Amino acid sequence: MKTQVKKLIILAAFFSFILHFSQVKISGKVSFKNKGINEVNVTLKDTYDGATTDAEGNFSFETSEKGNHILSFTHPKYIEVNKNITLGDQNLVMNAELKEQINEIDAVVVSAGSIEASDKKRATALLTTIDIYTTAGADGQISSALNYLPGVQKVGETEGLFIRGGTGTESKIFMDGSLINNYFSNSVPGIAGRDRFNTSLFKGNVFSSGGYSALYGQTLSGALLLESVDLPDQSSYDFGISPIFLSAGFQKLDDSKTYSYGASASYSLLSLMQKVFDFNTDFIDAPQGFNGDANFRIKTKPGGFFKYYGMYSTDKMGVKTESLEPDYDFALVRLKGKNTYHNLSFKQKFGKYLLNVGTSYSFNRSDLNFSTETNTTESEKTQLLNDGNYINLKVVLERKINKISALRGGFELNNTSEQLNFQDIQKNYKDLISAAFVETDLGFSNQLSAKIGVRGEYSSFLGKSNIAPRFALAYRLAKDWTTSLAYGLFYQNPESKYINSPSNLDFQQSQHYIFQLQRTSEGRSLRLEAFYKKYDELIKVQDIADGNGMSQPVQTAVNNDGYGFAKGLELFWRDKKTFKNIDYWLSYSYLDSKRDFMNYPMSLKPNFASEHTISLVAKRFFPELKFGTNLSYSYSKGRPYYDIATKTVNGEEVNFIRNEGRLKDYSALNFSFNYLPNLGKKDAKSFVVLVLSISNVLGTKNIYGYNFSQNGNQSSAVVPPVNTFVFVGAFISFGVDRTQDAINNNL
Repeated sequence: MKTQVKKLIILAAFFSFILHFSQVKISGKVSFKNKGINEVNVTLKDTYDGATTDAEGNFSFETSEKGNHILSFTHPKYIEVNKNITLGDQNLVMNAELKEQINEIDAVVVSAGSIEASDKKRATALLTTIDIYTTAGADGQISSALNYLPGVQKVGETEGLFIRGGTGTESKIFMDGSLINNYFSNSVPGIAGRDRFNTSLFKGNVFSSGGYSALYGQTLSGALLLESVDLPDQSSYDFGISPIFLSAGFQKLDDSKTYSYGASASYSLLSLMQKVFDFNTDFIDAPQGFNGDANFRIKTKPGGFFKYYGMYSTDKMGVKTESLEPDYDFALVRLKGKNTYHNLSFKQKFGKYLLNVGTSYSFNRSDLNFSTETNTTESEKTQLLNDGNYINLKVVLERKINKISALRGGFELNNTSEQLNFQDIQKNYKDLISAAFVETDLGFSNQLSAKIGVRGEYSSFLGKSNIAPRFALAYRLAKDWTTSLAYGLFYQNPESKYINSPSNLDFQQSQHYIFQLQRTSEGRSLRLEAFYKKYDELIKVQDIADGNGMSQPVQTAVNNDGYGFAKGLELFWRDKKTFKNIDYWLSYSYLDSKRDFMNYPMSLKPNFASEHTISLVAKRFFPELKFGTNLSYSYSKGRPYYDIATKTVNGEEVNFIRNEGRLKDYSALNFSFNYLPNLGKKDAKSFVVLVLSISNVLGTKNIYGYNFSQNGNQSSAVVPPVNTFVFVGAFISFGVDRTQDAINNNL
């Protein structure tokens, strides 16, 4: 035993020696007007070696590279600086003085020097945390803020990202490369679930509405890529209070700035607001929830990162609606849900290679109880219970080939285990989806580049495999004009909730064809995009049971005979220059889509797709008044609605449209205001933000859809829980003064 221990110690020492052999240390300070700048990326070009400056502008990293190299200093708000250095056996100290950046660097713009056909460069938009928090009507939620970008449909009655004619379940969300299952809270029919994750957890939010990388699978329509923060600038404590919730948290950074840890907790309850506002929804149990999370981050000596995030949350609510059936007066549904999520990631450079490993685990329980009420007497409850366990593992190895080319590959495992109980249905669903992928960035010149990739998957439940090629090409037409083309084949398993009986199913699939043209100049960006998506092998379902008081029957998948298409045009314009101290963006989407899937009797315009969608967001901050104001407006053409029933024709059950129509057009004008009382105060011990937000100021009575009685003779509108909502809150931070961030990101 002692001999084995000695061998392990020797082996560990050997690997440590290899990692640090011949390494030199590069350190220094980056400043602007003799003041240190944080968040500056300092890198050796054409390598993965580098560091990010701290709050004082200091940086330090080690490298095993030798010879002549270029040390690069980059930051979105400053002009890039490159310095020639020669690496030998001696440590180097390199300082840099930056100049203010004139041209804005934006994720929707291809950066100067080289053109990348990557997700980030072709993404619809990159939203910062402040962008999301200061978008009126977004309620601080990432998914809600995306509704103000082109390609996303406003569907208020259910959660999910509805992208370019796709359902909310055909888009997926990833955290540090790992798939997030159950990103949204549990919900009841007609009321959408909210984001479970705190927006401030992420430093970047890249939304891709099509043609995304081979690294991401099991999503037909779109992908949201979330990148969590690294080390905080310094230790801090936060506290938030409003009539709806209480929250508190802290982040602790060690003195050496090599690791940090933190935790937060929040509790929300809507009962007080029910007494203030005239709600459309009769909540017999006011919506309430608890959320607690913890994290730690460790920076390894060679410049790598370990990150962990864990979260636990609960949901509870009860809703009572007037019955459409003559046998009872009211229909009731009660929800109790809980969820836990854990994410662990590791990133490290080994020589010429960059390794990214991520794994996540989540458990979700949705416990719905349906009942009816007649003459104040409630019936027995019918339970719909669904428990799910999900494990995801992804490994990516990347090697840079030259200045603008790279090769990456890896594998992914996604394991699902679900149990469902409803009346006579008891389901145990298990599936292991294993995937392998390879992708290369090819830089032919500073004007032309391409990305070529392929992804292969195998589903243990389906017993089938697929191969999905992806391709993207980008070309610079002129200094400010770039264009790109993208094609991809994408696969996704049928939703497990529809797999309630044995059937021979296959992967659903879509093909994306995308053309993009964009122009960037000082403080302005314009993006035009045309797309066509072809859907095949979509699932068709049939009714198998009617729940007591349920708004929809339980359905089961029977085959993959569904198909469809989506095509359209999109425009995105962002301007920070025309009007002094005002940042605004405008988006427009035209969508033409039809599908024959689910229980549709024929090819129809989907009830979640609107032909025309327009959004406007504007932000203005007044430093002298310590006051900021934000406005947003959204409009969408009324969506179609259908009442689909079943009848017997020649002894066979067939679906038909019993009632149909078009909803009224949707529109909402939102305002939010923030006041910073400590702005400008010297030696302030706390940073305070007072917030007032008003959603749907004009009180427009929007309608999301209709519920129909079993015979189709009676109907009721599906509407928001409240037409106009007012939020008042105070957020206090100790230890970190975010005043300048608040100003810079509101101008």
